[in-house]
Amino acid sequence: MNAVLVVFIKECRESLRDRRVLFNVLLLGPLLGPLLFVILLRLTISRELAQADRALPVAIVGAERAPNLIAALRAQGLEPMPAGADVEAAVRAQQLDLALRITDSYAADWRAGRPAQVELIYDSSRRDAGAQVQRLRAMLENYSRRTAALRLMVRGLAPSLGTALAVAARDQATPQGRGALLFAMLPYFLILSAFVGGLWLAIDSTAGERERASLEPLLVNPVPRARILAGKVLATSAFSLASLILSLLAFMIAGHFLPAGELALSLRLGPLVVGAILPIMIPLVLLLVVAQILVTSFASTAREAQTYLSLLQLLLVIPSVVLSVLPFRPQLWMYAVPLLGQQLSIVQLLRGETLSASAPGLCAAVTLLVAVGAFHYARRNYESERLALSG
Repeated sequence: MNAVLVVFIKECRESLRDRRVLFNVLLLGPLLGPLLFVILLRLTISRELAQADRALPVAIVGAERAPNLIAALRAQGLEPMPAGADVEAAVRAQQLDLALRITDSYAADWRAGRPAQVELIYDSSRRDAGAQVQRLRAMLENYSRRTAALRLMVRGLAPSLGTALAVAARDQATPQGRGALLFAMLPYFLILSAFVGGLWLAIDSTAGERERASLEPLLVNPVPRARILAGKVLATSAFSLASLILSLLAFMIAGHFLPAGELALSLRLGPLVVGAILPIMIPLVLLLVVAQILVTSFASTAREAQTYLSLLQLLLVIPSVVLSVLPFRPQLWMYAVPLLGQQLSIVQLLRGETLSASAPGLCAAVTLLVAVGAFHYARRNYESERLALSG
């Protein structure tokens, strides 16, 4: 263990002198995710709240055919705009967000008591117009329900006869659970922070030393290669874990800068949640570090190692994409999949749910088992004489 400690101290001392390592561990890894998260979320929330308060401008075709409808929509915040000759082309060309056409038969159908048709013209592929479309649709549905109730009352019938079923919504989501929807990308940012925190140290301790021909003097010492590898893994893990802890602290602080009160959400990470996330992430940190050192052991130069690790970094996105595209109920076996198990566990913690001991235990055990397997495979590479040859 003395050799492991010597290599550990050597790698830490050399890394603390490298500005690239300090930049990744202290700034890029821990602060990039929280900073992007706060900026994007504040912009999104501010934009949605501003749109809800502003009048809704809508180009209307045939407004003269339905003056009562236009007056009712005005009272709900709609601002009629003049429409051109071809509103469909204007919407496709993104000159208009949406338009409302009142058909030629609207007046006749209205007087006859038949459903009078109006047309919503919009482009569903534009996400920025989705909120405006939903807002106009709600205005029209509100006017339709009110008019139908008045028609029944004129005929001496109770308005409740037109409603066969009354649906009462009872949302059981807690403020913390709703906030977890906005924190859905937090596990990915934490994993990315741990990965970036140990990135340069993993590159420099293997491919970098190999390129500088300083790895050969280290490997010729009468010390088992496994101990040299263990010292490098521990040093890289220390920097990766430091980046992860700083990222968690940054997210704790970032929660105070989000307008959670305006949306009835809880967007703050408490010490208890952070304390529960760390044990879940530590086995994954070890796996990521061993994988980084294993991959860089195949590279002859630092630039080549960067290329290999950039491909490895793409694998970190897969669980986040799977969870966002294919929402499913977590099963016990899913916690046995590294990366996916950590993401599921962290999401449950963010929702305020209680984790059973079997889920995080299985997640940690399998992740550590995979890390040990990767370590033994990396040890075989370190025992090869090819690694001792510089690039």
